[in-house]
Amino acid sequence: MRSKREFCGVVIGVLLLHLTMAGCAPKKEDAVVAEKRVAVVLQPAEEREFKEGFVVQGNLQAKDFALVGPLIPGTLEKIYVDEGDAVVAGETVLFESDAVKVREAVQVSRQDLALAKGQQREAQANLDAQLAQFEKAEIDYERFLRLREKDAVTKDAMEQQTMRYKAMKAGLEHARTVVDLAAEQMKKAQAGLAIAEKNLKDSTVKAPISGVVSYKMKEQGEFGSVGHPVVRIENTDVLEMSAFVPGEYYPRIVPGETKVRISANGIDAGEFVVAYKSPTIQPQLRTFEVKCILENPEEGIVSGAMAEVDILLQTRMGLGVPVASVQTRGSKTVVFLMENEKARMEPVETGLQSDGWVELISPSFAAGTPVVRLGQYMLDEGDLVDVQKGDV
Repeated sequence: MRSKREFCGVVIGVLLLHLTMAGCAPKKEDAVVAEKRVAVVLQPAEEREFKEGFVVQGNLQAKDFALVGPLIPGTLEKIYVDEGDAVVAGETVLFESDAVKVREAVQVSRQDLALAKGQQREAQANLDAQLAQFEKAEIDYERFLRLREKDAVTKDAMEQQTMRYKAMKAGLEHARTVVDLAAEQMKKAQAGLAIAEKNLKDSTVKAPISGVVSYKMKEQGEFGSVGHPVVRIENTDVLEMSAFVPGEYYPRIVPGETKVRISANGIDAGEFVVAYKSPTIQPQLRTFEVKCILENPEEGIVSGAMAEVDILLQTRMGLGVPVASVQTRGSKTVVFLMENEKARMEPVETGLQSDGWVELISPSFAAGTPVVRLGQYMLDEGDLVDVQKGDV
């Protein structure tokens, strides 16, 4: 067994070792504590144009179009055009309706007119003859009156001469009536010929407007009725956009001033001005109609297409920041700026938004001031920041 003296020596040695190790350990206050920094991406504030508006759906159709049907009922003997054909107003023949029958009617009417002319000449000749006979009878009657006054002729002879005079006078009136009747028959025949010739002209229908045949409703050989179209013609050089807009915007849309941007089939047709606004708001749907005119539209912008209509209510210049930079902290709308490598929370009032940017109303900083665009959700007032390039 070890002696008591040896045991005490071991204990003293252990204590000296612990004290030595404790003296060599670093002090806590001498440790280097790493600073916490939040990685952010900055974006300078910019003066930009801000737009207020909304998007609705509309329809495109030809402003000038014509539904062309027969002017007289009858069989469609010839249809000269097909869908897609170009036509010229007043020149291109579209179709013929019962042309053979109306040509025959014209011939009959001309014969009736010739007959009426002959009857009129005959009646006039008869009138001339009756007039001559009446004049002779009148002379004889007056002579007999003078002779009767002198008792140079008998009463019976006077009566016979009177009867002859009256008969000739009646015959003259009848001849005049026949002439008047012949004149009326002449007018009737002339009117009949005019109608027949008009029907003949109307049997051949020409294009009322220039454009293209967009649709054919009937085929050759079918019966055509007045009021039922055979073809539709559209002037594709001028289109009309029609859209229905919520009634709340009625006071803010002004024909001749309000601008719209129209696109269809993935093609930007350009910017136009509202040409028409309906005078009232529909009470059932609470909407009203607006129209724009598209002259010489881009290829692919065609009648019948659905249009996307971006209606611009107002534009103005202002200082803006990216929409992502704006946050709500408590009851405040704020953005984060950088000051001495630290984040500074700046209250702002926002206005219009467009193209991913938001307008600031009466901002406290100027254009070019860096604003935190990414990393802002990790920031608090006074946090140290580490500015990065691109996305965090």
